[in-house]
Amino acid sequence: MITAAAGGGIGFSAALRALEEGASALVISDIHERRLAEAVDKLQQAAPQAKVSGVLANVTDEADVQRLVDEAEAFTGGVDILINNAGLGGSKTVVEMSDQEWNSVLDVSLTGTFRMIRAMLKKMQPRGAGVIINNASVLGWRAQKEQAHYAAAKAGVMALTRCAALEAAEYGVRINAVSPSIALHDFLKKTAPAELLEKLASREAFGRAAEVWEVANVMMFLASDYSSYMVGEVVSVSSQRA
Repeated sequence: MITAAAGGGIGFSAALRALEEGASALVISDIHERRLAEAVDKLQQAAPQAKVSGVLANVTDEADVQRLVDEAEAFTGGVDILINNAGLGGSKTVVEMSDQEWNSVLDVSLTGTFRMIRAMLKKMQPRGAGVIINNASVLGWRAQKEQAHYAAAKAGVMALTRCAALEAAEYGVRINAVSPSIALHDFLKKTAPAELLEKLASREAFGRAAEVWEVANVMMFLASDYSSYMVGEVVSVSSQRA
C-alpha cells in the first residue's frame, strides 16, 4: 500500500516499481479522485497480472485512515508493505507563516505518517511480519530558508521512524525511511519557483535533481529482504552530503 501515489511523483513511481518487482496486489491512496483513478488505470495496464485498487483517503482524517487500512487489508489479504509517501510542503518565512500553514504541513507530513504507522502496526504486529517505509527529506538534517515547517515535519518523521522501529522490531516488523534531496516531478514544479529548483539541483554532485524512480529504487530495497537487518535507518537518497 502506498499513500499519495496519484500523479507522477515518487509515490506513483514506487507503485510502478513494486509491480515490476512482482507485487501481486497493490493499493494506492490519494486525495485527488480523478488523478487516483487515472493512476490505477495506468498501473493496471502496466501489470495486467496484478490486482490494483485505489482508495480515496486523507491521512489527516483518522476515519479515512482506518477505512483505508481496512479496505487495503481486505483487498490484499493482508498488507505486507506500507510506503508512507503523503507529504505537504510550501515556502514561507517563519515571520510570515501562520499557525494554519505550520499545522497543515505537520498534520500531513508528520502526524499523517504517525496515523498510518499506528493503524498498520495494529495489523502487522499480530502477524509477526511487515515492512513500513517512510518518506523523509534531507531537510530533516540541514537548513533551508522558508522551509521551517517542512524541515521540522521531516525531522519528526526521522525521529518517529527510529522510535517506532524499535517498538515494531519486537514483533518482526521493520520500519525504515528514505531521505531524498531533490526529486523533480510535476507537483514540485507547481509548488516551487523554477529558479529555486534549478539552484538546488545545481548543488547536487551530479548537477541535476534525482529522477523519481531513483528514489523509488531505494524504497524497493528497503521493502525487500535485501534490507532484512535494517531497522530504524534513514537512508539518504542524495548525491551530496546531508
